[in-house]
Amino acid sequence: MSATIKFAQIELSAGGVIYRDAEGVGLQLLLIRDSYGNWGFPKGHIEAGEDAAAAALRECREETGLNRLRLAAPLGTTDWYFQQGGALVHKFCDYFLVEVSGEDVARPQRREGIQACEWLSPAQIMQRVTYDNARQIAIQAVEFASRGRTGSEPAAGADPAGRPRGK
Repeated sequence: MSATIKFAQIELSAGGVIYRDAEGVGLQLLLIRDSYGNWGFPKGHIEAGEDAAAAALRECREETGLNRLRLAAPLGTTDWYFQQGGALVHKFCDYFLVEVSGEDVARPQRREGIQACEWLSPAQIMQRVTYDNARQIAIQAVEFASRGRTGSEPAAGADPAGRPRGK
């Protein structure tokens, strides 16, 4: 009897959980609805010459139209497998907490298939987000953002652990 070993291609991406402290409303996070109708956070491929943090900020700007963004803290890495063109792909996505200031209106990047952007409370996020791994990132984001609002913001700049480096 012989066994076939199938190796996965590695794909690296980065994304952000954008948050704001809305006057009279409190903490809100931004969700996007992708081309498949799923609700999650802005994310995309890490381009040549970028690190994960730079890619996360770029993707957040591109997919939401928001520009006044500041990296606040690393949140962690999600990973999943999928089939693409007959190949097995193992995708890793580093997420960062991203603060927006002075901008209320997010505009979905329609040419990339982003259908909607919506500001939601933490409780609403937990109900709306489609994937369990994104829900776990949302929990981390709410925890960090809440700490930041009370003056004990986590240090920014640390690199999330748990995924292969290089591409």
